[in-house]
Amino acid sequence: MGRINSLEELKNLRIRLKENIFKTDRKRVRVCCGTACSAQGSKKIVQTFEEESAQKGMDIEVLMTGCQGLCQKGPVMKVEPYGYFYQKVTYEKVREIISKTFSREAPVRSLLYRESVLDDPIKKMDDLPFYKKQVRIVLRNNGFIDPCNVNHYIAVGGYAAMEKVLSTMTPDQVLEEVKRSNLRGRGGAGFPAGRKWEHCKKSTGKIKFVIANGDEGDPGAFMDRSIMEGDPHSLIEGMLICAYTLNAEYGFIYVRHEYPLAVKNLRIAIKQAEELGLLGEDILRTGMNFYLDIREGAGAFVCGESTALVASIEGNRGFPRPRPPRLSEVGGGLWGYPSNLNNIETYACLPPIIENGAEWFRSIGTENSPGTKVFALTGKVVNTGLIEVPMGITLKEIIYDIGGGIRNNRKFKAVQTGGPSGGCLSEEHLDLPVDYDSLINVGSMMGSGGLVVMDEDNCMVDIAKFFLSFTQRESCGKCPPCRIGTYQMLEILEKITSGNGEEGDIEQLEKIGNLVKSGSLCGLGQTAPNPVLSTIKYFRDEYEEHIKDKYCKAKVCKGLGVYRIDGSECFSCSLCKKACAFDAVNETKDAFYIDRDYCTKCKACYLACPIGAVKIGSRVIPWVIPEQCEGCSDCVHACPVHGLKMYETENEGIFIPWLSDPDLCVSCGKCSAVCSSSGVVLTTHVQEAKQRFLTKRPKGLVIEDEKKKSGYIESGSKNNATESDSVVLIDSDK
Repeated sequence: MGRINSLEELKNLRIRLKENIFKTDRKRVRVCCGTACSAQGSKKIVQTFEEESAQKGMDIEVLMTGCQGLCQKGPVMKVEPYGYFYQKVTYEKVREIISKTFSREAPVRSLLYRESVLDDPIKKMDDLPFYKKQVRIVLRNNGFIDPCNVNHYIAVGGYAAMEKVLSTMTPDQVLEEVKRSNLRGRGGAGFPAGRKWEHCKKSTGKIKFVIANGDEGDPGAFMDRSIMEGDPHSLIEGMLICAYTLNAEYGFIYVRHEYPLAVKNLRIAIKQAEELGLLGEDILRTGMNFYLDIREGAGAFVCGESTALVASIEGNRGFPRPRPPRLSEVGGGLWGYPSNLNNIETYACLPPIIENGAEWFRSIGTENSPGTKVFALTGKVVNTGLIEVPMGITLKEIIYDIGGGIRNNRKFKAVQTGGPSGGCLSEEHLDLPVDYDSLINVGSMMGSGGLVVMDEDNCMVDIAKFFLSFTQRESCGKCPPCRIGTYQMLEILEKITSGNGEEGDIEQLEKIGNLVKSGSLCGLGQTAPNPVLSTIKYFRDEYEEHIKDKYCKAKVCKGLGVYRIDGSECFSCSLCKKACAFDAVNETKDAFYIDRDYCTKCKACYLACPIGAVKIGSRVIPWVIPEQCEGCSDCVHACPVHGLKMYETENEGIFIPWLSDPDLCVSCGKCSAVCSSSGVVLTTHVQEAKQRFLTKRPKGLVIEDEKKKSGYIESGSKNNATESDSVVLIDSDK
């Protein structure tokens, strides 16, 4: 690969490559080889395509592209010139694709996307609901070019923006263009990139650095990784434009060591750019120098914070430090030199802005948040993956139109934006436009672009604990508010989710959370309480339910709720008994029940039951309605613990079932299930029912000693009389 010695040569090269690469009539497959599809075997598919097409003597171009977005259906590919989009492809299907599509020009129907088995398959990628509302600016080349081939990037217009700034714009003009575009940093805070550049540009000193923050540590987020893997030259070009504007000669890309494919593709791209004369000394013979290198981080979340990141590049421990001086000032940046730091997505936005102008960029999105945003859409949606949408789109459009709605037709409960430091929003926010200001106004944040959808099976207290445990674990421990505050908050959450919550815990969480936010040194501590505070704000009833009722309606938190076997559903498979390690599941002649004295609420029986007969919830107890009872005693015979017995009332010959000892009830519900007259129902008002059984017996019903005195007849299989039963009861209905 020869060096390009002028801007004119670069322009001519682009023209030649456009004519020869990506001809529209060429037989070609673009196979997604992003991390998700590679993990599912896409590289084996590529190999099989090459072998099969060579064996059949067919000229098929096989391209390994970056992430195409629809990770849920991977491996995915596009087949040209027909435009077919195939999903869930396996290498065994390659032969069929070649024989049907490339030989007979017909689609392989089983590989086409369809909403349901009743719907017609969708052939073209742009017709898929997942892609319809997306606007791809940053991801414009992902899924289209081979990221390891610089000719591909140049052929689709790559380095044209750099060519434009070097040939027609002064550094000040570039800065003004970026400021006019109102490009806000995509790393989370949303600070305008132009203002940040301007501050760095004004700093004195000949040496300045341009740094790209690729330390993407949010659980489930892979936006920056996909750009580095799928279109590394767009990042390099963006950094070159920044370096030209700031007159910086040195740059670093800080990327996690656990992103091996991103590191590999970046190294290849940097080497190619250096060989072409697009990086290094005297770029394109214009006199501009820019040396770019990679630094791999060890994976600490706090290193995403700017000062900690700089410390890590310098070879020190990734500790944040107070500001000022800011990174853009003398003494504050890398090795004390003024430095500009933006995240990967921000730099990748720059080439299109320079090429198309600031007004074009501002025409997309909202007034204060122009452009698009890349999100990693994960959680309980039908279609998870990588999406790029215009700012201002609503959460409902993202979740339902792009994501395909909630999986298994469950009910939407919440969406978490902004990663582990973001907030959880409820159903009332589904129509909220997604932009920096709207999200902050409701207590959340844009973050780097993680978007996790939750359904009714998620417990919001448990979710808050999960995200707080992540930030607490990742806290560097330098400042006490973050180190101690997050630890204390996590302890309270663990207490609540284990069934030991107390009155005042919610208020304590709010108090500590606000102190941590206001007193922490860096962004990690300042945002760590967000998941807790936002879930308290929008899902306070769930916290109260955990504390007051000792109940988790999502059935997620162990140690909460009463475990019982619903006798009307149980078909006596005994799997629950086998699963219980504490002998809490007892067996009678025709039923199973759980002994609460031995139950540890480990959920083993709940998970073992194949039909869901094991219930977790509030305790239930029978409620006898004398007026509807027919005196058949079916409920008495159904009771596995012989708690219910028949007692005669003051009306001679009239018997009704009654619990002389309510604590015997195991909440199986069999009494209610067999009652044909609704004379026995179940109630969750346990204390009220117990009190009624003990002191408010109807129709002059008496038991034990009174029975002996007056000759009342007991109808039951076992006499469980105790001394405490020796009380003459008052008929409250009289």
